[in-house]
Amino acid sequence: MLSDPVTPRFGANYVPSAGWFYSWLDYDGAAVRRDFADLAGLGLDHVRVFPVWPWIQPNRAIIRERAIEDLLDTVDAAAEHGLTVAVDLIQGHLSSFDFLPSWVLTWHKTSLFEDSTVRDGLTRYVDTVARAVAAKPNVFAITLGNEVNNLWPDSATSFESSTGWARELLTTVKKAAPGVLALHSVFDDVWYKADHPFHPADVVDLGDLSTVHSWVFNGVSQVDGPLGPATLSHADYLIELAVATSLDPTRPVWLQEIGVPGPDIPVELQGEFTRRTVGLVLANPALWGVTWWSSHDVDRRLLDFPDREYDLGLFTVDHQRKPAAQALADLIAEVRAHGIQHPQATSLTAPVNLRTEPHRRPEVAPGSEFHLRWVAARADGPVRIALPD
Repeated sequence: MLSDPVTPRFGANYVPSAGWFYSWLDYDGAAVRRDFADLAGLGLDHVRVFPVWPWIQPNRAIIRERAIEDLLDTVDAAAEHGLTVAVDLIQGHLSSFDFLPSWVLTWHKTSLFEDSTVRDGLTRYVDTVARAVAAKPNVFAITLGNEVNNLWPDSATSFESSTGWARELLTTVKKAAPGVLALHSVFDDVWYKADHPFHPADVVDLGDLSTVHSWVFNGVSQVDGPLGPATLSHADYLIELAVATSLDPTRPVWLQEIGVPGPDIPVELQGEFTRRTVGLVLANPALWGVTWWSSHDVDRRLLDFPDREYDLGLFTVDHQRKPAAQALADLIAEVRAHGIQHPQATSLTAPVNLRTEPHRRPEVAPGSEFHLRWVAARADGPVRIALPD
């Protein structure tokens, strides 16, 4: 039996074409508007933007108004191009680099997640920026930060600390921006690593909806190559893990990041990968939306990025549309013309309850026996994941 057609959201994680995120230091509203014209031309409806925390709050006592004004102009630029905006706050981690203010480093060095002084400073920052952006009618979501669990090796934490940290700051966001989605974002170690100190239940219990980030360089592309069924279905697999782990079976899941990293996905296959992997997640009724990483490439004149980070954009730095962009535009047009139907799904029970046995997470990781069984079953249609009692 097929459900009624629905239309998910489509967007891009905004990486400025000129100067990457260093562009916040020398803001150019005209350049932002040129970038957003690229994205609107694909039919996208939203962008996710990343103000850099230490450049807004370089001292615990200072919130730079000019930096907030530049962020608000970015939000206005999006509105001018028909785009709504999700704002991430704690950057934190971007394209393999960590950005932290000096007042949590050097002789102040402490845990971002456990130190009460840092928490006080962060709360002020989160409250101030959330209040400012929430005044803009096209801001629909505020995420605490981009993959904040990337920061833990240098900031001691535990299940209790990381959960409490996120819960308190989400409460701050909700008070500052009551009409906006408040979200918590982590990368997939939370689902797959036995000793990772962020709990998978946080993804599905905290915030107003669940977010997942699907990157095939986590090992899944080594299972069967760039267009193999495990690689193509990884995003759908993460969505199913989130749905299975949630206590609310109707809680939506936002595929907040997905992209075509090389060399895992060669350039000549990136359009096909995009069509097929997004096509699989569109059949999932839990899907809230798809947000591509990223809008634009990183200029290769900038040094010291991992090689894969330079070419993830839908557009080149000189605004040329790339194969993934065209594939995504075609999918968007097709969905808006015809809607989506959700075929009936089968079910497969995982060997581990991720809520109660997070130390057993490797048993559902890419390449595990369960994952490969799920991939084989997914070849015949959607497969819901059930957790054991």
